[in-house]
Amino acid sequence: MMSKLKGTLWSLLLLSIGVVIGGYLFSQSQPRSLLAVNRCQDCLSAKDLAGLLASAGIQKLPDLIPFVVFETDKTIVIKNPLTEAYVDYIIFPKKDIKNIGEINKEESSYLIDAYSVARHIIDKEKLSNYQFYTNGPGFQHVTYLHFHLLVQQLDQTDHQIRFDFLPHYNSQVEKP
Repeated sequence: MMSKLKGTLWSLLLLSIGVVIGGYLFSQSQPRSLLAVNRCQDCLSAKDLAGLLASAGIQKLPDLIPFVVFETDKTIVIKNPLTEAYVDYIIFPKKDIKNIGEINKEESSYLIDAYSVARHIIDKEKLSNYQFYTNGPGFQHVTYLHFHLLVQQLDQTDHQIRFDFLPHYNSQVEKP
């Protein structure tokens, strides 16, 4: 009986600690449809979970983020280590914004800073052949606003720059 009570108390203590830590980590995150039982079209989607984790990491644990190349008080930049054919700087606002279509007036300073940071990298690296973009919800792999600053490596055979490496560059998109 005493062993069962002790186990129950430990379980409640660990649950309480988990709730407190989760509350701290996700306190500044926008809600995502992880457990939308009554409208479960995209519940538990990998991109929403990735966005939630990105939000917690960027806002609460920025010192643990790998591959950081530049940071301001409103923006953090990482260099994507998974790309070989091109350089991919990923620029994240330090405010949890799901996509560009959901930004409000108070959050616009985060966009201005992200653009200024992109300009800083372009100047510092003396870039001229690059693309700078963000994806809308239909193309996002992570539900967290971020920008890609892509620099294509020079094709050694004909010395031309090519941008057809983008995952949806040649996508068939219906035009209005």
